[in-house]
Amino acid sequence: MSLNQLEVLVAVVEAGGFSGAAKSMYLSQPSVSNHVRNLESSLGVRLVERTTQGARTTPAGDVVVDHARSIFQLLESLEQQVAGYRGLGAGRLLVAGTTTLGTYLLPRLVADFSSRAPNVDCQIRVGNEQAVEEWIVRGEATLGLCIDEPREHLEAEPLLEDQIVLVAGPGSPLAGRDLTPADLRGQRLLLRERGSATRRLQEEILHAWGLESEPRWELWGPETLKEAAAEGLGVALLSEHVTVRERAAGQLVALRVEPAPPRRTVSLVRRADRVLTPPEEAFVAMLRSLGSWPG
Repeated sequence: MSLNQLEVLVAVVEAGGFSGAAKSMYLSQPSVSNHVRNLESSLGVRLVERTTQGARTTPAGDVVVDHARSIFQLLESLEQQVAGYRGLGAGRLLVAGTTTLGTYLLPRLVADFSSRAPNVDCQIRVGNEQAVEEWIVRGEATLGLCIDEPREHLEAEPLLEDQIVLVAGPGSPLAGRDLTPADLRGQRLLLRERGSATRRLQEEILHAWGLESEPRWELWGPETLKEAAAEGLGVALLSEHVTVRERAAGQLVALRVEPAPPRRTVSLVRRADRVLTPPEEAFVAMLRSLGSWPG
């Protein structure tokens, strides 16, 4: 039994199958299958069953995955404590962000941090709100950027605000007018997938505007919403920073609606019991100095 085999098994579980694990680990699918098969041979039990819905762990597999995650968490703790003796001359920074923040904010922040600490290995992990919180709870990521308040057992520190805007294609008859929510009746509403922080806020805004019963499409990710809105398939509520380039290029227009969508808070999320390494402490200090979304 090896750590590599355990890592592959956990990847299969998290990806929901062998092909997904192979893609996430940059391995061939036969190599992933071979690692799991060798681990099963070492332990003498079946760990994974293939089903029509993907890979599913056996009861023995559940036990092994739980222990594997505990082992990886101990190893990460060891690395973090040793990194405390290296300062910013080495070490690793892994920060997670929800889809909007991980795509449009974190690359800028990590680029700025990397210019100050070029010897620190930086990684960004992106997922919906639920995924980011689970990574932090499980110890797979120490720092995360989320919208508003996370689960009760996670610490959240407000950092900056983000404005939501309603966008449509440049040919929309609503463009250039002062609108009320009543003017949006009959418009197709383009919504993010369930589980995202943006979707939750979209639902709240539509409820406040009295548009819950209007036609809607659910699309995955902000990029898909932008493209759909630009093609005239409907209107979408998105972060001002997600759409800034398209609005500047004339591919999207921001609609003026009164009352305007509310601002939302971007928060730093972490577990209170995790000790930060010097790179993590330096990154947090940089976040606290922001004040506003970097230009």
